[in-house]
Amino acid sequence: MSSDTAVTSNPWEHLRAYTPARIALGRAGPALPTRELLAFGLAHARARDAVHEVLNVDKLEAGLRSAGYSPKRVKSAAPDRASYLVRPDLGRKLDEDSAKALAVRQPAPKMAVVIGDGLSAVAVQKHSVPLLAALRSLRPARWSGIPLFVALQARVALGDQVGELLGASLVVVMIGERPGLSSPDSLGLYLTHSPKTGCTDAERNCISNVRPEGLRYEDAAVRLDWLVGESLRLGLTGTALKDDSTQALEFP
Repeated sequence: MSSDTAVTSNPWEHLRAYTPARIALGRAGPALPTRELLAFGLAHARARDAVHEVLNVDKLEAGLRSAGYSPKRVKSAAPDRASYLVRPDLGRKLDEDSAKALAVRQPAPKMAVVIGDGLSAVAVQKHSVPLLAALRSLRPARWSGIPLFVALQARVALGDQVGELLGASLVVVMIGERPGLSSPDSLGLYLTHSPKTGCTDAERNCISNVRPEGLRYEDAAVRLDWLVGESLRLGLTGTALKDDSTQALEFP
């Protein structure tokens, strides 16, 4: 009996063309078909690799400079990747040198952007520069000349301390999200108004799954720019700020 006839297909198989989710896998006896088992193992390996991947900071900063930005580098209190993964608290605060550098008195900006490696440096490496390019194309006056930081071993809350030290009204954190089995390179965007150490997730707005296979750069830019504008106008983010940006999106 050939391997093709040994596999029982699922009648929903045609729906797989519309989603990366693992549906209609079929079966070989009581088990998964070999091809699906191997595909799952590959996806799992890619997700694990994304978590341990180290950000190529020099390459990212070169891309940001080519896009017209002047990135500055900061680090969390996590000394290395291993420490970052087992001590989430260290990724939420700056190391001593970075904190001192940001504490120097300077004009307080309305908004600052922090690009953090997070749990998927792959996502940051691939998507942050194209997203910023889309934002500048959409609204140059807002997204040009802003303070921009590349943060290593960073968690979302690291942006709170950065914004607090700068005296920024709003901080936007672009960070690699926890990899999924169909999305090892998903970029997340977090907005926090009046950032300060100790902010909770209820005080943030989040845009998730920014990547060509998820939320496209152009659509993410529209949504993020809308939220930034409303946040600065109303002076708030989080549960108090309703996301009505989808009215501005044009879906095919």
